[in-house]
Amino acid sequence: MTLIRPPSRTAGTGRHSRPSGTGRTVAVLVLVALGALIPVLGPSPALHGTGEAEAPGTGGIALLRTVLFAALSVPLGELFVNRLARSLPNAPPHRPRSWSPYAAAAGLVAALGLASVVATGNLVPGSVADIDVGGLYESRDGKLALLEVNGFLAAWLCATSRRPGLQVWPLAAVVVADALRAHPTTEYSPLLGTGLTLVHLTCACLWTGGLLYVLRVLRQWRGAEAEAGPALLGLYARVAAVLLAALTATGVGSSLRRMPAGTILDQLTDTAYGRVLLAKVFLVAAVAVLALWARIRLSRAADPLDACSPARAEVVALGVVVAVSGLLTALPVPIRW
Repeated sequence: MTLIRPPSRTAGTGRHSRPSGTGRTVAVLVLVALGALIPVLGPSPALHGTGEAEAPGTGGIALLRTVLFAALSVPLGELFVNRLARSLPNAPPHRPRSWSPYAAAAGLVAALGLASVVATGNLVPGSVADIDVGGLYESRDGKLALLEVNGFLAAWLCATSRRPGLQVWPLAAVVVADALRAHPTTEYSPLLGTGLTLVHLTCACLWTGGLLYVLRVLRQWRGAEAEAGPALLGLYARVAAVLLAALTATGVGSSLRRMPAGTILDQLTDTAYGRVLLAKVFLVAAVAVLALWARIRLSRAADPLDACSPARAEVVALGVVVAVSGLLTALPVPIRW
């Protein structure tokens, strides 16, 4: 009987002596990131040669918005994956320790920083005396900034309570507030833009935070629960394909609204917003390739957990996409020619 057993995966054959997929994944990711991140090393390189002026504190605002996006992604991803896990038969009850309280605290700090900028007339405050807290109630942007602060505070309280699932409601309020903030009433068709941003941001948070939490759950479900891990990863992969489709459609729609089809090629290279958007497209394309690679390995590999290698690279790339998105929101919107 031992003669018909398949060869061991650790046998010294030429087929299995090749480097693991992790090394190739990292190499491809580094090459793509180096090419895509050239224009997004900061606001100044992206603005160079465009004739656009850099607003005060653009780098700091971009950092705060990156933290805010990450603070939304982590808890929403955990809630999303926990819901998927409950639909699996015989899923292990234990989960990794939640990072939601820490994410909500980080989001609260970022929201306070952004609110202080709004309270000084969209300028970086030089001191506490420059911040007009009462003025926040007198403007639309100020009220939305306060809504984000209160939303993260409520999310933190829910995350530390006995019913952490309730944090979905304050987090949803933050997403809606950020979508409204991105499209002032003076903008062309602001309601349509708000809807596109709402769907885009929600899908991005579920995809990024969901994948991070899936990988944490896979590490937790070892040994006797080894079969539940690949099932959860496969279920997430199917939902992530829908999220990617919605993310792409809303991203294209938002770009066409701000850069009409007749000018988009010029604005992708001649404006800071366009350059950073182009870099984001490259990175999202790389993430999509890694996601497809993970899906193929999940369906073909003898050990389905081999799909974790490209999935880990995917979550790193998604983290870079979050940072690029934070910078994108801090740059001047291109002129609608």
